[in-house]
Amino acid sequence: MAANGVNGHKISRPLKPGIYAPIPTFFKPDSEDLDLPTTSAHIARCAKCGIAPLVGGSMGEAHHMSHAERIEVIKAARKALDDIGLHTMPVIAGTGAGSTRETIQVTQEAAEAGADYAIVITSGYFAGALANNRPALKAFFKDVSESSPIPVMIYNFPAAAGGIDLDSDIITEMGLECPNICGVKLTCGNVGKYTRIADAVVQPNFTPRKNPDAPFLVLGGFVDFLVPTTFANGHGTITGLANLAPNTIAKLWELSCAALKDISLLQEALRVQGIAARADFTIAKTAIPGMKFLIEKEYGYGGLARKPLASLTDAEKKAIWEHPHTQDLLRLEHELSGKSKA
Repeated sequence: MAANGVNGHKISRPLKPGIYAPIPTFFKPDSEDLDLPTTSAHIARCAKCGIAPLVGGSMGEAHHMSHAERIEVIKAARKALDDIGLHTMPVIAGTGAGSTRETIQVTQEAAEAGADYAIVITSGYFAGALANNRPALKAFFKDVSESSPIPVMIYNFPAAAGGIDLDSDIITEMGLECPNICGVKLTCGNVGKYTRIADAVVQPNFTPRKNPDAPFLVLGGFVDFLVPTTFANGHGTITGLANLAPNTIAKLWELSCAALKDISLLQEALRVQGIAARADFTIAKTAIPGMKFLIEKEYGYGGLARKPLASLTDAEKKAIWEHPHTQDLLRLEHELSGKSKA
């Protein structure tokens, strides 16, 4: 059985099309120390629904954690999956940092801790100097991917990268030139960009990946366009909404793929897509504090983000919980999980 990357993993954990959840990092309320038992339990909850974890990403408040804390979370994620028998489900780890040097260091540390894949955001602190410097942007991902013992995914999230928005040409070029890059997460919400990259990936000239377990996946950063991008050769999404409604988002992916083969299922796929899209649009406005609040309201755990992120006010909590988009999503989630109220 092939090892994943060259970091000594003895179990093949392929990177497959589907749904991934950027896992929140949960903290103890009084100290803001890591709450690893809660984080692990949440990872297991999502994984049992077929949702693989991405730890140490934006939702995971990676930039609020030390290197050592990131490693603890990666190790906890791997153990959480192994403890429920999901030995072949991969762990993706966010390894972005300010400099190329530190990003490489964090990526290597993540691999040693058991991460199967890394996802790296563009360094945005000096966005004014980098945004229009295509050679420098490409060199960043080239250097990181070539130095990484595990495949690396590009994370395009302009709002968290000083406004740097990688276009479809540069992402495709990096895919062609860097065989250890295993995909892209598009949290820019640009459907045209998504379809252009997804088309490029299936062309005969697209460079084979260094690791056969790691094809180049084109993934959304929101779930509100999952159906149309599935029909455009897309590979799924990494969506925060899967933390709150894993059964619903898993069902949406199932329906999207099934509709490709049986068009009669498209209307049901679009019905579920509409519910998810409205909830994604509304809940995303409350960011990490809102997601943690909703998880706590629904599942009994969640807590606060690390400061300086502020918790929601009581009025904001009431508004997001009672919002029709939230309640429609939870109603469907309860139905799919068998917890519908009589």
